[in-house]
Amino acid sequence: MTPTRVAQFCDRFGLRVPILSAPMAGACPPALAVAVAQAGGMGAAGVVLDGPERIADWADAFRAGSSGAFQLNLWVPDEPVDEPARTAAAAAFLDRFGTPGGPGPAAPVFAEQCDAVLAARPTAASSIMGLFDGDYVARLHEAGVAWFACATTLDEALAAQEAGADAVVAQGMEAGGHRGVFDPAAAEGTSVGLFALVPRLADALEVPVIAAGGIADCRGVAAAIALGASAVQVGTALLRAPETAIAPEWAASLDGLAPEATVTTRAYTGRLARAAPTPYVTAWTAPDAPPPAPYPDQRALVARMRRGEPGGLDRANHWAGQSAALARAEPAGEVVTRMWAEARALLG
Repeated sequence: MTPTRVAQFCDRFGLRVPILSAPMAGACPPALAVAVAQAGGMGAAGVVLDGPERIADWADAFRAGSSGAFQLNLWVPDEPVDEPARTAAAAAFLDRFGTPGGPGPAAPVFAEQCDAVLAARPTAASSIMGLFDGDYVARLHEAGVAWFACATTLDEALAAQEAGADAVVAQGMEAGGHRGVFDPAAAEGTSVGLFALVPRLADALEVPVIAAGGIADCRGVAAAIALGASAVQVGTALLRAPETAIAPEWAASLDGLAPEATVTTRAYTGRLARAAPTPYVTAWTAPDAPPPAPYPDQRALVARMRRGEPGGLDRANHWAGQSAALARAEPAGEVVTRMWAEARALLG
């Protein structure tokens, strides 16, 4: 029987299925979110790179296709790190991958992004890399918008609950993309697996736990719920869906990718993330390679290189969770529907 907490979570957030699309920046077009929402789950967009107009446009496009639930995700900004020598060394190393182009647009202003997310009135605003401040949480709640806070440890989760989070996304180290550790310097040393993290958080928190990381079929869904999660969040499982429309090279890198073959790297952005071991990513592990520049300098360097004439630089960040080999090239709605139907059977 499906646990009561799952039914309560779905009822609270207007879902038929306790499956959320992960808010993957650069891989969450409205079509994907619509497909997930129409299947009964929650769509999502990672808007860390988007200004207010793009955030509003995404929400409008989603609502044109679905009246379902969706979340918008923001990164809490890191404290600035000024290491010019490290950044210069990373820039010089990047020169071997092509010729850089001109500077790009200015990075979005976090406060303006927060206002735009609030104006879009999603079902939930979610955070990663830290916590929203109290004033913003109050504004979200006054507008009827829930706050989902990503956490990688119990200490982070407790801090989120104390700060007013309505649910905590328990991100295991298996997850593709960026590791949501609050302290960027601690990311390599914070490697808690999802099925150790979920019961630890479920036993200690009063708010619902959403399990994320390494879930790509019914077995992962059922296991997470059995361990205390109220819902699951999946990302890599949806990357090969036609609605996601990622670069063909990225999609191909996921096909049959073994869990142990995925790697953690700072080569794309300066923040630790799990990816496929492309030649570009692997080059940064060579003995003569410098450390990548701090975030967001490394992200800016890579973006500038992509605006030029890259030679050997991945055109897209090849994010990949440890469940990549389970991802299917089929419509997202079918993935979500099948995962939940089969998980319910496993749960009895």
